[in-house]
Amino acid sequence: MGRDTISEIITSIRNADMDKKETVRITSTKMTENIVKILLKEGFLENVRKHRENNKHFLVSTLPHKRTRTGKGTHKTILKRISRPGLRIYSNYSRIPRILGGMGIAILSTSRGIMTDREARLQKIGGEPLCYIL
Repeated sequence: MGRDTISEIITSIRNADMDKKETVRITSTKMTENIVKILLKEGFLENVRKHRENNKHFLVSTLPHKRTRTGKGTHKTILKRISRPGLRIYSNYSRIPRILGGMGIAILSTSRGIMTDREARLQKIGGEPLCYIL
């Protein structure tokens, strides 16, 4: 049985955000690098750098520090995996959902690479929605 690297990214970022950690360590593949670039561009991550340890490559990401977070349960980032290896979901460009009326983003795997829902609607291509970020 193979590893689901996308759900590992989502889980590690979600757990680090709930524990209010500043950095996240993610295994580096082409897919994870593209997803991290989108998260960096959209502002869900502050900084990303590549790290090599024992011939294994990792991405070390810095989460944005929110000073307004006090107390338990006030984390802002909600990540949800949609299409997974056990149940693949595909959508046409006209059926790509708008997350919170456009406030959140959906990351899609399309024939032209990994992109956000806004980019896929502009280019009028559908694909496999990997995850939603609120």
